[in-house]
Amino acid sequence: MTNDVKVKSVKRRRASSLDKKKARGGWLFVAPFVIGFILIYLPILIESVQYTFCDVSQADEGGRILTPVGWANYREALFGVVGADFIETLVNGLLDMVFDIPMILIFSLFMAVLLNQKMPGRAAFRAIFFIPVIISTGILDSIQEANNMAAAMEGGGIDDGSGASTSEELVSSFDVAMLFSNMAVGQGLVTYVTEAINNIFDIVNRSGVQMLIFLAGLQSISPAIYESVQIDGATAWETFWKITFPMISPMILVNAVYTVIDSFTSKSNVVMTFISNYQLTDNVVSSAMSWIYFLVVILIIAVVAGIFSAFVFYQKKD
Repeated sequence: MTNDVKVKSVKRRRASSLDKKKARGGWLFVAPFVIGFILIYLPILIESVQYTFCDVSQADEGGRILTPVGWANYREALFGVVGADFIETLVNGLLDMVFDIPMILIFSLFMAVLLNQKMPGRAAFRAIFFIPVIISTGILDSIQEANNMAAAMEGGGIDDGSGASTSEELVSSFDVAMLFSNMAVGQGLVTYVTEAINNIFDIVNRSGVQMLIFLAGLQSISPAIYESVQIDGATAWETFWKITFPMISPMILVNAVYTVIDSFTSKSNVVMTFISNYQLTDNVVSSAMSWIYFLVVILIIAVVAGIFSAFVFYQKKD
């Protein structure tokens, strides 16, 4: 009995030592970011917060004069002349996020499941779906902007913010309604499906990273689990909902948080565009808008993480 206790104690010390080595390796890996954040980004963030509580003016001898004004900039951002437009734009941004997150998650999970199957050219298909993420460094946005401008000049339709101009819509609500004519579905679902189809370019373009994360989660599931359920006679539908979906639920949480951040910080985000444009008019009020927007994003992430965490299944590994 004493020998068994000693052996277990030695194993615990080895495991603890290994965990400490992994922790040190992790800190070494993120050290460049931590150092850069402390030395570069943190002073900028502190200065930005300071600006939101001050009125900034230029000094005669150069430099800036900061005059404390309390919460005046925040009141102007929320209740001032531009406040109504800012709130409306913020609400529109939230509505866009409510639409984007489910569609991106569903599409990326669907494609990850398909690309995880054994088939010829699987690696090529994975690369094809990830190409938009690699090349979308402003090039695709510029091309899309030029296309929208050209279509507007030709009178073919102006971008209404739905992701496609009226002249470039793939389907209309009438087409989807005809498809669902024999099903008891409401107009809300018809509109949602219509917008999803017409927004398919943007959805595919923003699903590459999520697809890779889902693929990593799918490949981490032990094949022995699938073999055991096949022996028990489970169908593919039952296998997906009882095995695959619970096992990759942590990846769903990660992708949901990532998609929220990506949607809120995207170049095409209406709130980011509004704040950037207003910055040319009033720098300090736009800084207040930015911090209000940041707090809203943090709140949304907390809500999304809280909702998804309630359904996350973590496999216990002994």
